[in-house]
Amino acid sequence: MRDKFFNFVVRHPVWVILAFLVFAFAAASGAQKLVFKSDYRIFFDDENPQLVAYESMQKIYNKSDNVTFIIVPKGDTVFTPEHLKGLTMLTKASWQIPYSTRVNSLTNFQHTYAEEDDMIVSNLVNNPESLTPLQLENIREIALAEPQLVNKIVSNSGHVSVVDVSIKLPGLDPTAEIPEVASHVRQLRDGFLATNPGAQVYLSGMVMLNNAFAEASMEDSATLIPLMFLTVIVIIGVLLRTISGTIATVLIIFMSIVTAMGLAGWMGFFLSGASASAPTIILTLAVADCIHILASMFYEMRNGADKRSAILTSLKVNLQPIFLTSITTAIGFLSMNFSEIPPYRDLGNIVAMGGMLAFVFSVTIFPALLLVLPIRVKVNAQAKQDKMSKFADFVIAKRRLLLPLVSVVVVVLTVFIPKNVINDDFVKYFDTSVPFREATDFMQDNLSGMTVMELSVKSGEANGVNNPAYLKQVSDFSDWLRTQPETDHVNTLTDVLKRLNMNMHGDDESWYRLPESPEMSAQYLLLYEMSLPYGLDLNTQLNVDKSSTKLIVTFKNLTSGELVELGERVENWFAVNANQYELDVASPSFMFAHIGQKSIVSMLVGTLVALVLISVLLGFALKSWRYGLISLIPNLLPAAVAFGIWGIINGQIGMSMSMVIGMTLGIVVDDTVHFLSKYLHARRNHKANAIDAVHYAFGNVGSALWITTLVLVAGFTVLAQSSFKLNGDMGLLTAITILVALLIDFLLLPPLLILMDEKRKNSQQANTQSDRQQTDLADLSNA
Repeated sequence: MRDKFFNFVVRHPVWVILAFLVFAFAAASGAQKLVFKSDYRIFFDDENPQLVAYESMQKIYNKSDNVTFIIVPKGDTVFTPEHLKGLTMLTKASWQIPYSTRVNSLTNFQHTYAEEDDMIVSNLVNNPESLTPLQLENIREIALAEPQLVNKIVSNSGHVSVVDVSIKLPGLDPTAEIPEVASHVRQLRDGFLATNPGAQVYLSGMVMLNNAFAEASMEDSATLIPLMFLTVIVIIGVLLRTISGTIATVLIIFMSIVTAMGLAGWMGFFLSGASASAPTIILTLAVADCIHILASMFYEMRNGADKRSAILTSLKVNLQPIFLTSITTAIGFLSMNFSEIPPYRDLGNIVAMGGMLAFVFSVTIFPALLLVLPIRVKVNAQAKQDKMSKFADFVIAKRRLLLPLVSVVVVVLTVFIPKNVINDDFVKYFDTSVPFREATDFMQDNLSGMTVMELSVKSGEANGVNNPAYLKQVSDFSDWLRTQPETDHVNTLTDVLKRLNMNMHGDDESWYRLPESPEMSAQYLLLYEMSLPYGLDLNTQLNVDKSSTKLIVTFKNLTSGELVELGERVENWFAVNANQYELDVASPSFMFAHIGQKSIVSMLVGTLVALVLISVLLGFALKSWRYGLISLIPNLLPAAVAFGIWGIINGQIGMSMSMVIGMTLGIVVDDTVHFLSKYLHARRNHKANAIDAVHYAFGNVGSALWITTLVLVAGFTVLAQSSFKLNGDMGLLTAITILVALLIDFLLLPPLLILMDEKRKNSQQANTQSDRQQTDLADLSNA
């Protein structure tokens, strides 16, 4: 059946090419159905408890994301007529941003003060161009003494200010809504800079975070994939020295990518910052199959075979190992379905599909292309074989040194695995070259971090927020939060009530405290809310029946581990000091903090399942459970060594890094399978001893292995250049793992095979000799 199929391919190459081109074209048409989703919510399952808690909180209070203009004036203070005029204009213009529902700034802050028996509520800044130095100083003193403003809207030194715009996205067309908002925001920024020369404006906030996901991925698609194609062309062209082989390989790569992405579109997948890296990964995997077929074909042609016979022999020799490596690679990527993060499940499924398509194309259209394209094998190509033969001689001669030496190096490097810590910081998902990262880092250094925790304190009764005991507890909670070293700002209703109480007592500072009765609290809040302009109500802090209030706490930019620990600290304080009330904790920051921790656990399960499946598969394929077990050593050690190296050079394990073990497990098996299959072929079919079998394996597959490794390392190194750091770090660690895998397969596996087989041979000889001695003794006894 196999021979008939391959004979058909080589007899009718044109028909094979046309048939698969039609299939690829039909499948690729589904790519138009792919849409890019940049909402950070796509990183979470619908039933994710932190997402459920956050969306539940948004139903109680006003639902919104935000855009933050971080504005640096020309001078060293924001309290100048020119700058305040610019802020006023930007504040008014920000109401025109699509889907904006609220704008908070220094100029429209609702300042309250007493005037005779009345409480006045007005913008902190009015008619900025006519302000006198005395008025400016008064505004400055008010602003820098107001807890609602300092480290949120204005820096504590008054050198940076913020215009914060709440955005309520409809969610009907996220692919259009977020870019629409980002585009309008940038136009406002450019307009502000044009009328305020010397000023600087940075853009941050959750909407700009979402937009950064999309833009980083589009930039990668525009740069990394073309760069990878160029890298592959150069490597194959230089190392294999075949223009036709390079053209055929590039076509297989292209077909594998567009077919996989097209089928993903037909299946209803969407693209994200994570899954958009699938083409780069498929590209590197597709190259490996083609190189093995090319290398074997060249080997046969150098030994006198014509091109048709060489292709047939190459297909027959490589079918099982290529199929096996494709299956194991697919299993590795499919193990990503155990991940808690949907975009990485999509990435695993798309790449697994692309890898299997690459296998199908490499044993059908690829040999057909090789037949119709002119190919010449240069005589000096034998030099590669000579070099690999010399390398095999070196490994065999130094096997007694290499085995303990490599083992010691492996052990030393794996000792550094505990230096890795599970940490995510979603701000650092982006390279420092990304404008969002630059803006957020500047905001951290000059104003506040972007790590936010929203805390809803439920009183358990309607209008319970007016209860003095409840308010006292919320105030104590707010004060405790402000004492935490991570805290930059606390937005709490009790600050508003204290200021209103002071205003209602003639601005006497001794009355800056909570109202003494529920009636007074209710009256003050009603009077205040009736005086607020449109869009600046208290719905972000109070629910409809006033049974609960929300505190919004801004912290320094924290890692996931730090935020999870802080969340536990917050809940513990509340449980000890305010257990008569109920506390809900939520926020996007909190969601990202927990997902990384959960992903590690789920991916360990996925890796274990993949390991079991791959081990069983190898046992059957190699027809030896003994060699199947031996293969676990070069299959497991690369990831262990790579994580040890990562512990030395970085040490931060985020949610994308948790995928690497399962993902690379399928890839690193490739080298082991190809080497072991050739080794066992020599042992079983040519009756070679262990040393000769190792030499045979190096000679037949060594060059192909280091070339494919070079391509894979180059591919994932290109991915490591991604400005989306989740993909970048994953690419770098994967490249390290694959490189380590080759070194172990070349320097540790051969000495190990020779040692194991020599011991087995010696044991068999000893048993044979023992049996003979026993037989001789029995004969003497009978005599």
